Amino acid sequence: MIEEIRIASLGVIDESVLELGPGLNVVTGETGAGKTMLVTALGLLLGARADAGAVRNGAKAARVEGIVAVTGGPIPAMADELGGEVEDGTLVLARQVSAEGRSRAFLGGASVPISALQSVADHLVAVHGQSDQHRLLQAEAQRAAVDGFAGAPLAEVAAEYRTGYAALRKVEGELAEVVGAARERAREADVLRLGLDEIEAVEPLSGEDVALAHEESRLGFADTLRTAAEEAREALSSDTVADSGTADALGAMATARRALESVREHDVDAGKLADRVAEVSYLLADVAADVASYASALDTDPARLAVVSERRAALTALTRKYGETVDEVLAWAAASAERLLVLENSENRAEELRAERARLRAELADRAAALSVARTAAGAALSAAVSDELSALAMPHARVEIVVGRTPDPEGLEVDGGSWRFTGSGIDQVEILLAANTGSEPRPLNKGASGGELSRVMLAIEVVLAGTSPVPTFVFDEVDAGVGGKAAVEIGRRLAALAGSAQVLVVTHLPQVAAFADRHVVVAKASDGRVTTSGLSVLDDAGRVRELSRMLAGLEESETAMAHAQELLDVAQQARTARS
Repeated sequence: MIEEIRIASLGVIDESVLELGPGLNVVTGETGAGKTMLVTALGLLLGARADAGAVRNGAKAARVEGIVAVTGGPIPAMADELGGEVEDGTLVLARQVSAEGRSRAFLGGASVPISALQSVADHLVAVHGQSDQHRLLQAEAQRAAVDGFAGAPLAEVAAEYRTGYAALRKVEGELAEVVGAARERAREADVLRLGLDEIEAVEPLSGEDVALAHEESRLGFADTLRTAAEEAREALSSDTVADSGTADALGAMATARRALESVREHDVDAGKLADRVAEVSYLLADVAADVASYASALDTDPARLAVVSERRAALTALTRKYGETVDEVLAWAAASAERLLVLENSENRAEELRAERARLRAELADRAAALSVARTAAGAALSAAVSDELSALAMPHARVEIVVGRTPDPEGLEVDGGSWRFTGSGIDQVEILLAANTGSEPRPLNKGASGGELSRVMLAIEVVLAGTSPVPTFVFDEVDAGVGGKAAVEIGRRLAALAGSAQVLVVTHLPQVAAFADRHVVVAKASDGRVTTSGLSVLDDAGRVRELSRMLAGLEESETAMAHAQELLDVAQQARTARS
């Protein structure tokens, strides 16, 4: 239950507090006084889209805070998950909208996304406004009304249907892709086969391109390499290096070793140096042998060079098309072989998908039939309940019929011996019909109802649906538009009856409705010649008489209007007493 709404710098409201209580809370006021801003403020608390134009002129930001009494349910856990807190059984909601259009939301003291307010609001408040009347003229909204009235049992069947519908659409999409792209798949398969045949003809090996590049370089420079190797061998192990007369490296090391060995006995360090020279001599001997072996292995082989060059050319042709290296070419071949297998198996896949589609359609038909049965039963029950409400709203001879029909479609679902068009909501088209008078034929709401009748039908539907809703607070925003006289009194009576089990907030212009309020709040407008402001105040008994007389005759001090206002209050009081 909403206990309090604080509003600052929103439209014509500079700063006001709306205190609400249990039962029927009614808000009235002159046109333009700011009643709409109350609904706007409540919408902001419930996660509605923010409008920077609603921020009061000259203010940096508008702010709305709401204090909600929480007595259990999922709200405490939701607030805790979002980082907020329910303190002493109350939850504080807040919304701030800057003049630049930026919006921030708070829940239980924690900053939260706007969507968090929306999810919490679904468990706190149900809002019914004039827009809902126009919405309920649409077929989709009429079906949703029937589904909402049916409650959890139908919702479970509908959820199973939607799951099956989504699965069917997925399979049909894949089948359309498989069948519809046959020509493109054939072209892709031909390209892959050509590439795989070209690679298979060459039969490249992993790393082969690198090895052949090395071999080609060595074969192409064999003479140069051999000359360099011979020179190195001469420098290491020959008696002389070229014609310079200089001893080779091994000879020079031998000379150095003998010199140091000759003085070993005189100095330990000289002996150590002789040992190190000996070690270097062994290493030089090994290197000299390896160089000699390398030089002898270098043969000029033009035939082998031609073979290597030809092989490299073949590999290069592949790497130009299928990858930077032979390894990438092999990877492309592996992936392409898998893709080709999928493409060649597409016909088999199409048959599998057709069989899956047939199975899913059969299952979906069963679910659609079950959903249709549940929806038809709910439509009949809702028709009776709304007709009863209309009797209480001064339309005793009105009759509402909810027709659950189907549209034939040769490509539709096979249900009850026929083929019916189907959507994500089933095979049913729901239409609400009204017979306003005895003997008249039921007609669609948008064709067979006057403005006042339509308002009462919509209010009856809203009241019935509200009775099936688990939320603790209901808000009605001028749903009584176009109604007057006795019907207006009955509307007030029905709203008061609903307020016996839930908190109800009504924004109205009808004194007959306002008379039934448990708490009457008036929106008053004032102006100092420069700025217009609106404020909220809870009326006492005398204030209610004056406000009702204003609403009745436009005159607060008219004795006749005040007497009529008091009479309305007495009627309402008698109704409340009888109800209790």
